[in-house]
Amino acid sequence: MDAGAGTRHREALNAVGATPSATLSKSGRVRAYRPPGWIKCTLMRHIVPELAFVLLRTLRLSWRIRETGRVHYDRAVRSGRAPVIAFLHGRAFMLLDTIRDRPRRCWFSMCSPSLDGAAMARLEEKLGFNVVRGSSGTGGLQAIVDIIRCVRDRPGAGACLAVDGSRGPRGHVQGGIICLAQRTGGFVLPVTVSASSAWTFRKAWDRTLIAKPFARVEVVFGDPLEVPAKLKSPEFERLRSELELRLVALQDRADALSGRGDTEPVRAP
Repeated sequence: MDAGAGTRHREALNAVGATPSATLSKSGRVRAYRPPGWIKCTLMRHIVPELAFVLLRTLRLSWRIRETGRVHYDRAVRSGRAPVIAFLHGRAFMLLDTIRDRPRRCWFSMCSPSLDGAAMARLEEKLGFNVVRGSSGTGGLQAIVDIIRCVRDRPGAGACLAVDGSRGPRGHVQGGIICLAQRTGGFVLPVTVSASSAWTFRKAWDRTLIAKPFARVEVVFGDPLEVPAKLKSPEFERLRSELELRLVALQDRADALSGRGDTEPVRAP
C-alpha cells in the first residue's frame, strides 16, 4: 500500500468512526476486526510450532550444508564482544537452527506479538532462544530496549534480528538493529542462506524460503559492520543503508553459489 492509499485508508476509517483494528475492504466497506477463535489460537500456539520443529530438524538432517565466510563468525565469537546477527525475515526459518548450533551460551531474538509471532516464538524457544516479543508496529521499541538490557546483563550473550521484520518492506533494513548494536557495544554480523532446491512462499510479503529435502544449502557470512557507541543521525542512516546493501549483495552471492534464481528482487521496490 502506497502513502496515498494508506492516507485514504485511514481517512475512510476515521470518517465512519472505526477503530484502528478495523480494516477497509477493496469495495470500500469497513470490516471490523474479529479476533481468532480458540481453535486457530490452539493450532498456532501449540500444534504448529511442534510440527515446524519436527519439520525443520528432519529437513536439516538431509541438507548438504556448506558455509562461506565462517571465519567472520569465529572472529566475532573470539572477540569477546556481543555479536548482533542480521538476516532477512524470509530466511529466518532456515537460519535459526544454524545460529543456535553456534558455541554461544545465550541468544536473544525478537518475535512479533501477533498470533503468527506466537507460533514463531514457541519454535524459537524450542530451538533454545530467549524470545522477546515486539515488532516494528507494536512494542518494537520496548522489545529492543529489553534485548539491550538482557545482552548487557548476560556476559557472552548475543542477539539476532530479522532486519526487515515483522512487516517489511522486504529487504529494507529498519533502524532497530543499528540501535541494538550501538547500545550493546557490539557490531552487526550479516548472514544469509540459499538452496539449490527450495519452496518459496510467493504470497508471503517476505517470500519465505525453505530448502527441500537433500538440497544443497549455502550459508554465507558477511564482513562485520562496526557500530560506534555515539552516532549522529546522518551516520546512523549511513550505517543502516550500508547494512541493507551488504545483505542484498550477500543474498545475491548465496543464490549464485546455490544456483537458485528468483523472479522477484531481494529488496522490494
